[in-house]
Amino acid sequence: MGTRSPGFVAVIRTLAGLLCGLAAQAQIVPVSDATSLRNAINAAAPGQEIVLAGGIYHVVGNLLCDTAASAAMPITVRAATPRSVLIRFDAVEGFKVSEPHWRFEGLDIEGVCAVDSDCEHAFHIFGAADFIVVRDNVVRDFNAQIKSNGDFVGPAFVFPDDALIERNRFYDTRARNTGNPVTKLDVVGGRRWVVRANTFYDFEKGGGNFISYAAFLKGNSRDGLFERNLVICERQFGGGVRLGLSFGGGGTGPNSICETGICTPEHQNGIMRNNVIVNCPSDVGIYLNAASNSRLQHNTLYNTTGIDVRYATSSADLRNNLLSGQIRNRDGGSHVSAGDLSQVALASFAAWFQNPAIADFRLLDGGAIVNLGVAAPLVADDFCGNLRNDGQADIGAVEFDGDGICDTTVAGGQSGLLFGNGFE
Repeated sequence: MGTRSPGFVAVIRTLAGLLCGLAAQAQIVPVSDATSLRNAINAAAPGQEIVLAGGIYHVVGNLLCDTAASAAMPITVRAATPRSVLIRFDAVEGFKVSEPHWRFEGLDIEGVCAVDSDCEHAFHIFGAADFIVVRDNVVRDFNAQIKSNGDFVGPAFVFPDDALIERNRFYDTRARNTGNPVTKLDVVGGRRWVVRANTFYDFEKGGGNFISYAAFLKGNSRDGLFERNLVICERQFGGGVRLGLSFGGGGTGPNSICETGICTPEHQNGIMRNNVIVNCPSDVGIYLNAASNSRLQHNTLYNTTGIDVRYATSSADLRNNLLSGQIRNRDGGSHVSAGDLSQVALASFAAWFQNPAIADFRLLDGGAIVNLGVAAPLVADDFCGNLRNDGQADIGAVEFDGDGICDTTVAGGQSGLLFGNGFE
């Protein structure tokens, strides 16, 4: 075969690029109302992007996301313009995801059930729903905005693994009038969940035991990561007993619903790093319940009762955490501590930072925290993703190294979201 000229090769490459572009465009499935959204999800195929036009979608009943996709050809449900779409669910569960490689991006979702117990989850993730991505959404007024648990796939009882929950905002506009569990991210079982740069605030259980959580991984889940999240237990309203982040939550049972058929430990090998947790005055900012080999590094907790390491199964390595409460071993739990600064008076926080009561940790006086941390090999950056590369680390979630101001009043990538959008 003769040698092709450079011009001929360029033309072929251009045509190939155009064909690839057309093929990619052919995967877009536009929808503009609740009926077309349901139809698109029911007929979803790997590689499709279900793109919602701006507007309000009133959805009664759940949406079944039960088509298996792949890493190369995921199924994406997204807004044409981020957060220009309001999905109003009148359903016990909204998106029911039971197969792998689904993605949900840029949506505004709210529960509108007349009875709070009838709006349980915006997302129910179960069974084979590995590699789900929930990114850059605003989700409010559900008992558990995200719920994940095991389910049978054939004879095997399996759990969703390798989920990414990133840059979302989870909150409620009032107390949930229910005795059902109230936790914005409620995960039972599963491995390698990454919960990154989300904002959780204003969650209250108005019935039952009145105890609520921002987020937990439990049920013998493993290798979970909470990083760069902002938790404000009480922002617009107070009430009930509110906890921040947890490995173990309130515990799980019976054993049959947990990984490997046993619920102890509740979590193994979890990491919490660079989280900011404020205004949980009635309970702890971090709760380790039967959580073995937990690593807590460079977290900042203000106006919480501290960190609890509870039950003999719990073991924790704590480094460079800054908190106003205590670090407590309870009921046989154990921890080692290095570089942590605990039981700091709220008045000291007010002297060191701009306005910690609203999670504004711009530095006023760094004499007690700057360059005073110990080695923390699991942490390379800070709450804002700024590298900790100026020598000895600072204590807490923020590295004050002159590389610019870190805005701790919003979690990563959410600037402008915390104070509302067009649908609120």
